[in-house]
Amino acid sequence: MLCELKVENLALIESLHLTFDHEGSASLVVMTGETGAGKSIMLRAIKMLTGERAQSDWVRSGAEQCTVEALFEVDPQHRQFLEKLDESGFGDETTVVIKRIISAQSRSRLYINGSLATAKVVRELADYLLNVAGQHDQQQLLQPQLHLDMIDTLGEHWGERDRHASLHRRYQRGRAELVRLQAQERDKKQQHDFLQFQINEIQQAGLQPGEDEDLAAEKERLKNADSLIKTSLQSYQVLATTVFDGLGVVRKNMEQIAALDPQALPLAEEISGYCFQAEDMAAQLREYRDSLESDPYRLEKISERIDLLQGLKRKYGDTIEEVVEHGHRAEAELQQLEDLETQRDALEEEVGTLANELLTTARALTEKRMVTCKFLEEAMGRELESLAFHEAAVQVCWQKRRESVDEIGPSGWDRLELYFSANPGEPPRQLAKVASGGELSRLMLALKCLLARKDMVETVIFDEVDAGIGGEAAEAVARKIQELAGHHQVFCITHLPQIAARGTDHYRVEKSVNGGRTVTSITLLAEDQRVSEVARMLAGESPTEQTRAWAQELLGRKNQEKDARRDGQAAS
Repeated sequence: MLCELKVENLALIESLHLTFDHEGSASLVVMTGETGAGKSIMLRAIKMLTGERAQSDWVRSGAEQCTVEALFEVDPQHRQFLEKLDESGFGDETTVVIKRIISAQSRSRLYINGSLATAKVVRELADYLLNVAGQHDQQQLLQPQLHLDMIDTLGEHWGERDRHASLHRRYQRGRAELVRLQAQERDKKQQHDFLQFQINEIQQAGLQPGEDEDLAAEKERLKNADSLIKTSLQSYQVLATTVFDGLGVVRKNMEQIAALDPQALPLAEEISGYCFQAEDMAAQLREYRDSLESDPYRLEKISERIDLLQGLKRKYGDTIEEVVEHGHRAEAELQQLEDLETQRDALEEEVGTLANELLTTARALTEKRMVTCKFLEEAMGRELESLAFHEAAVQVCWQKRRESVDEIGPSGWDRLELYFSANPGEPPRQLAKVASGGELSRLMLALKCLLARKDMVETVIFDEVDAGIGGEAAEAVARKIQELAGHHQVFCITHLPQIAARGTDHYRVEKSVNGGRTVTSITLLAEDQRVSEVARMLAGESPTEQTRAWAQELLGRKNQEKDARRDGQAAS
């Protein structure tokens, strides 16, 4: 249950700290006030704690940030919530604090028990803590596509529905892959021949890494072979005659000089070494000259080979290495094509199995939904009777469908819509065509009461669910909300005095001007103040004594009914 709520600098609220300290979770907290006093700001504050989107213009003018913080006490038996809390890394204590800070620069931060939390986690956890019902929910009743969600929530089918949706995604992916393989198989022959041609062309070329560079260098030598032979021969002849003869004379002279002057010995030895090097170079030059030959046939062959390599590189890659790699990829693709039939057969079997599983889960969901729909029709009849809808009926209308796997979607193949009849003898019709605003309010309240009994949520918040309601219906709605408050913590923002009079606690929301600034304040009313507020709700700002007596009667009626229920429980 919600135990404390603190709000700072949210719209017209400067600072607010409310404590709801009733023993146990059963209570009815009502909030009343003039239109525009700021009751919607309270609802906005609570919704901020559920991870909903927030806006920077909600921050009070002149403030740097707004803060909303709430403390919840969780029933120790609510294991599902406590396990989720622990899995999310926030411990498993039954006291939970959720805090939201929004800055004027649009930055938003959420905290759970003092630790940062994502909006997704907060939303998931808040779903276990409270349920907010407002006029937006009434509009959801007019959207047939949401009726299936309501049925699955009431029947607690979401676990099976999620598993079915996961299976449906696997089936869809398998179908898409099977279609791709089948299309690929239709082109298999053409693709097979094309890949085989590429592989053969690359393999027959017998490529060697770096081959193109070596061939280019050899081609250049062959093109200039005559010039190279002539020049190298001339150079050898000069080196072998003129240079050798001169070096021979120099060497003999240096030997004589070294014999006469020992200090010249190192120079003589160095010059002698140069002479021997010159002889080695002459031998190498002779070998190079002998290796050269003018071979037009070899030049033609090399040119043809280079042209072949250039053609392959234009087709398959910029380098020899890339051409070879392309060949490897083609071989792998060819192998895949050869395995295509095996893959297709295996995938067809898998998709067929998934289709059968989908049919099974869809049928199971339909069967359970039918049971839930029957329960809904009967239970809503009883709920509506208690809300002054005498002999009204809600009927679930199912659209015709084919039990085919092609008709199955993520939520199954069921298409249904809630129909409504407010008057006996009139056939049920679509809600959007027959339900007035007041009827929608009571329908939504009845549905929320059914859902509240099915889940573990302790706190239910109603935002002006009494719209368009008066007279006997208003009294019936008040009784129904008070009945729900017998086993839940209920907050109700209302304009109906019948509901306000039945509250365990009664808060008045009002605007005032303080220091030139408009401020919304919320005050817990004492018993005599409640009489004045209920009288105002009955007759406006100038209630008569008769109106005050009526207000006292409404407040007293609440106590009488409470005593009657207590006596009945004691007798049983």
